[in-house]
Amino acid sequence: MRRLTFLILCFSLLMLVGIARAIEPTAKVDTGLEGQLPPYTGAKASAAVAKFEWKAGYDYRHGEPSGLRDMLSTVLVQSKRYRVLERQEFGAIKDEIGLSEEGYTEKQTAKKRGKVKGADLLIVAAITGWDPGTSGTSGGLGIGNWKGFGGVLGGVKKSTMAMDIRIIDTETSEVLAATRVEGEATDFNLGGFGGGVIGTVGLAGGLSTYSKTPMEKAIRVCIYEAVKYIIENTPREYFKY
Repeated sequence: MRRLTFLILCFSLLMLVGIARAIEPTAKVDTGLEGQLPPYTGAKASAAVAKFEWKAGYDYRHGEPSGLRDMLSTVLVQSKRYRVLERQEFGAIKDEIGLSEEGYTEKQTAKKRGKVKGADLLIVAAITGWDPGTSGTSGGLGIGNWKGFGGVLGGVKKSTMAMDIRIIDTETSEVLAATRVEGEATDFNLGGFGGGVIGTVGLAGGLSTYSKTPMEKAIRVCIYEAVKYIIENTPREYFKY
């Protein structure tokens, strides 16, 4: 009887592993956008990314807006199609110029006013949906007197994110394009057997709390889809640098 129970247990675990592999997320965690876009060596557009607005319906807890803005800026640079200009840390740039003007820096390395490049485009984003994985189904598996085995199957969790994107001409304030992009990922949780296996890996800003989870996958696919939209909807005449 014990041998039969052991064999059933092993078979059940194999089935669980098979289910986990079969559930494919809609997002893939990767390091860049270059492989997903045609090769590009042409002129670049000049853009700045504004502070992300949070409209998800409740207060954020981990600095998500700034982390998302940093990720979008990074992927825009990775696309090799944009000259991304820093604006969120402009106070530090002004301080550096001020040090030069007040004579605190070496003459050969001193910075001057009037050298900061202007942006032709402003990318504005608002986070309108944010669900790290509260939705999903869970269940267990009981074999004879193995009541505790019900915790092995933790459940299937779905994480989602949505944001509105606008591309704005900084000279005319005209909205050139606007859309809503969404990211979604589903993952399989092995409950008690899976705890601690994923661990934590650094992710931009306060988003590190979602590292190696379905939410990270949802975030990345949403950011990448946003960048693809920006590329496809930036008028050709803006690519001139």
